[in-house]
Amino acid sequence: MNEIQNTSGKLTLTVTTGARTELVDITADVNRLLASAKETSGRLCHVYAPHTTAGITINENADPTVSRDIVKVLNTIIPWEADYQHLEGNSAAHIKSSLVGASQTIAIENNRLVLGRWQGLFFCEFDGPRTRTVQIRLF
Repeated sequence: MNEIQNTSGKLTLTVTTGARTELVDITADVNRLLASAKETSGRLCHVYAPHTTAGITINENADPTVSRDIVKVLNTIIPWEADYQHLEGNSAAHIKSSLVGASQTIAIENNRLVLGRWQGLFFCEFDGPRTRTVQIRLF
């Protein structure tokens, strides 16, 4: 289970990943946070990954093969080994992060994210395994 901290109104989710490239479903973690919050209906939840080699996306979470297919295609079109110039050797991770994006903003109703029937919220790891943070803000 991922860990949520609420420090002076700053909500932080800690996500530990186990692979170089991985999508981690964080929907239940964010909904758990919203369930304990007061008066969240009608507000917006902004979820942000403050990392240059990670991202946040919404996609299907009913079938885990979808996230595996996304990882497979990203690794195919953006291979880890190529003629990159970045000295740290993780250019593929930076490119994937730029394509996926670092944040999502989702409406809240009844203290839950308003997502489609098959949708989930994913933390996208592109340079793991690592322990990462996700910032969550309510507006």
